[in-house]
Amino acid sequence: MTVCGVIGLLLAGTRVSAQETWPVNGVAEPREGCYAFTHATLVKDAKTTLSNATLVIRDGRIVAAGAGVAVPEDAVVIDCTGKYIYPSFLDIYSDYGMPAVPPRVSGSRSSSGPQFLSATKGAYNWNQAIKSEVNAVELFGTDENKAKALREQGFGTVLTHREDGIARGTGALVSLSSERENKAVLRGRISAHYSFSKGSSTQDYPSSLMGTIALLRQQYLDAQWYKSKPAAEGLNMSLQAWNDNQQYVQIFEANDKWNALRADKIGDEFGVQYVIKGNGTEYQRITEMAATKATFILPLNFPQAIDVEDPNDARFVALADMKHWEMAPSAPGAFEKANIPFCLTAADLRDTKQFLANLRKALQYGLSEQKALEALTQTPATLLKVYDQVGSLDAGKLANFLITSGPVFAEKTVFFQNWVQGNQYILKTEGWTDLRGSYNIVLTKAGSTATYPVEVKGTPAALSIVNKDTIPGKIEVEGQLVSLIINLTKDNKRQIRLSGAISQAPGITPEWSGTGLDDKGQPVNWKATFTKAFVAKADSVKKKEPADIGKMYYPFSGYGYETLPQQEDILIRNATVWTNEQEGKLEGTDVLVRKGKIVQIGKGLSAGKARVIDGTGKHLTPGLLDEHSHIAISRGVNEGTQSVTSEVRIADVINPDDVNIYRQLSGGVTSSHLLHGSANTIGGQSQLIKLRWGANAEQLKFGDWDGFIKFALGENVKQSNWGDRQRTRFPQTRMGVEQVLADAFTRARDYEKAGPNKRRDLELDALVEILNKKRFITCHSYVQSEINMLLKIGDRFGFTVNTFTHILEGYKVADKMKAHGAGASTFADWWAYKMEVIDAIPQNASLMQRVGLTVAINSDDAEMARRLNQEAAKSVKYAGMDEEDALKMVTLNPAKLLHVADRIGSIKTGKDADLVLWSDHPLSIYAKAEKTIVDGIVYFDMEKDLELRARIAAERNRLMGKMLGEKKKGAPTQRPVPSREEIYHCEDLQGGHQHHILQDLEQEG
Repeated sequence: MTVCGVIGLLLAGTRVSAQETWPVNGVAEPREGCYAFTHATLVKDAKTTLSNATLVIRDGRIVAAGAGVAVPEDAVVIDCTGKYIYPSFLDIYSDYGMPAVPPRVSGSRSSSGPQFLSATKGAYNWNQAIKSEVNAVELFGTDENKAKALREQGFGTVLTHREDGIARGTGALVSLSSERENKAVLRGRISAHYSFSKGSSTQDYPSSLMGTIALLRQQYLDAQWYKSKPAAEGLNMSLQAWNDNQQYVQIFEANDKWNALRADKIGDEFGVQYVIKGNGTEYQRITEMAATKATFILPLNFPQAIDVEDPNDARFVALADMKHWEMAPSAPGAFEKANIPFCLTAADLRDTKQFLANLRKALQYGLSEQKALEALTQTPATLLKVYDQVGSLDAGKLANFLITSGPVFAEKTVFFQNWVQGNQYILKTEGWTDLRGSYNIVLTKAGSTATYPVEVKGTPAALSIVNKDTIPGKIEVEGQLVSLIINLTKDNKRQIRLSGAISQAPGITPEWSGTGLDDKGQPVNWKATFTKAFVAKADSVKKKEPADIGKMYYPFSGYGYETLPQQEDILIRNATVWTNEQEGKLEGTDVLVRKGKIVQIGKGLSAGKARVIDGTGKHLTPGLLDEHSHIAISRGVNEGTQSVTSEVRIADVINPDDVNIYRQLSGGVTSSHLLHGSANTIGGQSQLIKLRWGANAEQLKFGDWDGFIKFALGENVKQSNWGDRQRTRFPQTRMGVEQVLADAFTRARDYEKAGPNKRRDLELDALVEILNKKRFITCHSYVQSEINMLLKIGDRFGFTVNTFTHILEGYKVADKMKAHGAGASTFADWWAYKMEVIDAIPQNASLMQRVGLTVAINSDDAEMARRLNQEAAKSVKYAGMDEEDALKMVTLNPAKLLHVADRIGSIKTGKDADLVLWSDHPLSIYAKAEKTIVDGIVYFDMEKDLELRARIAAERNRLMGKMLGEKKKGAPTQRPVPSREEIYHCEDLQGGHQHHILQDLEQEG
């Protein structure tokens, strides 16, 4: 009995249960399709290829696949001689069949004013961006136009979901068949989806990336609490769905290399291993990607070459953008080389038709064909736990397969058919029958004959013809119709023009015949007989040379390192050393550094094997510390949507690629305190970093450091400078600010007493840390009345305000601040930029210092931070401050305020080797930081900087030449776009913050 016959008997008993519920309008015509595809090269999976094999399918499933498989008697036999059969591809990231996501038309700072709670009706989550109750299967509708485009690229199955919101609900596995939805859906709920994008939510919160991360963390905690105490919450269908969805594959749309790490960190905190969808930049940090242990979904949305023909346009394009254009196709190959599992997706492409072309480009840039096929079949199917259904050509699986003219990724391979669930979809008919070979064309006219040998070459889908003298002619085939032009002379003046039909029975060589005109214009009958099969030359298909691309930089910036600098033993000899200790300034002194620490200070020190740096005529100081900075922060410095947002953390959104890290190293800064902005009364938790240029976000963090948090007072908090529509968020007055503070700490006290089974609240956790002196306050402040108010709040609730920042009226209340135990971090001479700073004076810092306060000078500005030494010097000019005391305001004093003076801020044995070698007196406007050292590593060197500038110029020139070459070849290009850099200040709001557009030479110089 045949294989199909056996399967038919096995299925006979189930036919009744397989009846449909759909009524038939007309005569029922149930069909049972059995097909046998014979003589094919069968690629069962990426590691198994069978020659002269047969594939048998019945009722939409594979029943047999292999060499020597018997052909069922009732099968429709399809001869696939010369053809390849592959499993159809699976795209694991798609929105196929989903309704369009509505545009976000309102929200914060819109015409309707702020929206504090969800506008979604029903027993759902309080936040509109949490849509865990959404199920793609309930929204799915087949879309033949989109399905056709995907089938043409080889896809037969997709995982689809609605790409809207931070928590997006579940995804559905669907086929790309033309069946009704109930047949196309293979698995209704199979994955859960998340992102850092609010999508269509009109609700204000969250307005920043750090707010989004805090919301996700709180949702995990709330879902755990809801599971144990559902009655306390009442019905919450979003939290219920969140919990239900944890059983599925968890997929996170990160869309950025640093966001990939942020998502993975959230997953690690809650015991979830995400599958991470990237955006194609992840190769720039491949070591960090490997450390996530995640499977990645990689789009093939490689950028087009930039049209840099006009030099005035070209100067606006950042080197990083140029390098990404060149290196992006190497991303899949880099993942393969690093043994990081990944899938490939057509998501993010401008046009789905680009998928195969871009995939072939990735193969040229290092991706292997085996890994590419695995990434489109077995890997996504295994990840979704549906490898028993799709992903290979094994018996029992869905009949989803491609029939091609050759190896699936070869440039000239034609995709003839894509079968989905046993349904045939013809992609191309030309070339199905391989007509290539040698023929004799016999012309018959009035009893005489003439024979012309010809050869048909090319590819099955793109034929060419030459005569015995290798003079090219023309051939066109459409279905069974053929037309020929045979040139007898090179000048094409003698031509034979023929047309006719091709007849071919299975397994028999084709015969061509018809009518035409000979070279004299006389009518003839003709027939072509096959004489010899086409044999491709061994070198006829040339493999492209591996792509030659530039070197990786860390970070991915013009001033990045090819190899990260290493810690060294260093002896700085014969410098003027500003110790900031009792010894004061030491002339002609040596400082020895070993293993990142200062180990010896003195004259005539032995260098041993240490690198010697001549400090003669130069000044050595501790590295500068900026107590108030907003550099290196991604997607928003303020979560200003609520009055209290102590749950958000700057630590979650550090941006290691920010060129301001390098710029500030060039100004002698070695550490920066990154603060939340001043848009609300209690802002977010801050983060102290060391400027380790080239390190990742975790490596930038200052280890073992007391946590701090940003508070704010004044105009920004009560929104008097936010516009007329911002009149609903409490507080609207300075009196209201006091009530917000009192209410927050009252709630924190009650929360702390609530016991171990309470709902964990990230907002209140941070406030309890303040009450327990485990987190410390830095408060944005100006007006003396408000400063007095916060001091009283602190006394009332038993906490100390660690630092008043800005504090431009500090000279008025310095005695009260001292009694309270607060310090000050102020501007040198900023004045009159808004009404509440009208009483600022440049002697403020000096006056507070004389009262006995610890006083620092800060920047709150990326550019000013490059000149902190000059800001400190202004107190010498305006108030006659001692020079060493002035330098301490940007070194030792901020270290004291941030509780790290035992490690940095002065040159003392045992402290971190964070040092700056200046060309001149460090408070002079002529002083340049020649070398900036962090932990014994030289991160900035003026001589090296000149080399990097030359490298930038050479690399830009090389890449522009390469892009111009692409344009000359006719490749599509994109117009130059100015590179944008986010530079934040205290009051900047996401979506309304300042975007500084800088020329590339300014960005990288």
